[in-house]
Amino acid sequence: MDTQLLEKTASELVAAGKGILAADESNGTMSNRLEAVGVSASPETRNAYRANLFSANGYEKFISGVILFDETIRQKMPDGRPIPDALTSLGVYPGIKVDIGAKNLANHEGEKITEGLDGLRERCEEYFSMGARFAKWRAVIEIGDEKPSDACISTNAHALARYASICQEQGLVPIIEPEVLMAGIHDAETCYEVTSSILQATFEQCQIQGVHIPGALLKPNMIIAGNSCPEQISREKVAQMTVDCLTEHVPNDLPGIVFLSGGQSDEDATAHLNLMNSMTINHPWQLSYSFGRALLANALKTWATGDNEGSQSVFLHRSKMNSLARTGDWNSELENK
Repeated sequence: MDTQLLEKTASELVAAGKGILAADESNGTMSNRLEAVGVSASPETRNAYRANLFSANGYEKFISGVILFDETIRQKMPDGRPIPDALTSLGVYPGIKVDIGAKNLANHEGEKITEGLDGLRERCEEYFSMGARFAKWRAVIEIGDEKPSDACISTNAHALARYASICQEQGLVPIIEPEVLMAGIHDAETCYEVTSSILQATFEQCQIQGVHIPGALLKPNMIIAGNSCPEQISREKVAQMTVDCLTEHVPNDLPGIVFLSGGQSDEDATAHLNLMNSMTINHPWQLSYSFGRALLANALKTWATGDNEGSQSVFLHRSKMNSLARTGDWNSELENK
């Protein structure tokens, strides 16, 4: 394990004013999103949509890395260059989703365990040779009646740590993503408790399995009430509860936290990040973003109309807004400029 290289990559992924683009939707998910905006889904249309994003002029000022799916890392730009090479030429790190999805957890109805550890070492070795320098693995934690169970927490924490250890062995910075889903009627306090449990269990497993924390990143949810909960908390409360939870459970030597948007509106995700970075306290880690839909939803709709340049402009705007939120310099008036 080259700890110095891992630390350098992790630090550069959360460099000032920059964040990560999550463009790692599976083929099925990406196809559904294309068809929802009236585009016939195929490897060619998935490639065309993403290649258009990666051709946007100047996005590297706001984006430090791009998480790719297995299909995408093997595809090319219109000029024939492999997509990882095109990203690297701009100083943008190619990343790769390495899990194979959330499957039903045995004997625990309605709960999931993320799989993909079998063959992971070999996949990471191949992806590194193709230019990838970081990876992502997403665990899915649902809140509901008697959920999550201890089994769901422990098995997913164990898998996240094993994944992280294997990635680092092969030179990839692991993004550790234990996502507590927004779906449900739970309140923000319950989200806080469940998020605390999965973070605590995950970092305990990381310590047991020798994960080098300064060469890793965390991609957590924010502390938000379930989307069906009648009692929603303010943006300020979301920011404060999220920082409190992270302060209690995340090691100080982790270089950065790259939040997922998790179904929030574009502006809510940006506003919450901005508020966290506006606090008077000095956080021990960088607070950044690894957004998918919160960066791309409107860009996809625009691209579907045939407006390539307009789609790029929308993507650049959202990227700039989140870049400003990295330093607490965003405000809602900038959204209309």
